[in-house]
Amino acid sequence: MTTMSAAEASRNFSAVLRRAEHGETIRIVRHGRTVATISPPTKKTGLALRRALEASDAPPFDDDFASDINEALAMVTDDLEDPWGDD
Repeated sequence: MTTMSAAEASRNFSAVLRRAEHGETIRIVRHGRTVATISPPTKKTGLALRRALEASDAPPFDDDFASDINEALAMVTDDLEDPWGDD
């Protein structure tokens, strides 16, 4: 991990972002104390969501799930009227 001062990171921010984009993690320090870490985003997959759902106490989706969603969407109006307007 590369370490640089906040002043150096500020002066070279485009380069810092380019380095992070290419997989590098940069630790930013001010007066010897870490104040930030800039790194590439973590890659997300559905695995974390699947594990969370499997580990939770949430009931599984039932057979009527799709129809429940459609019913909920039918209740949503397209009104663009401001309910708090002075009209």
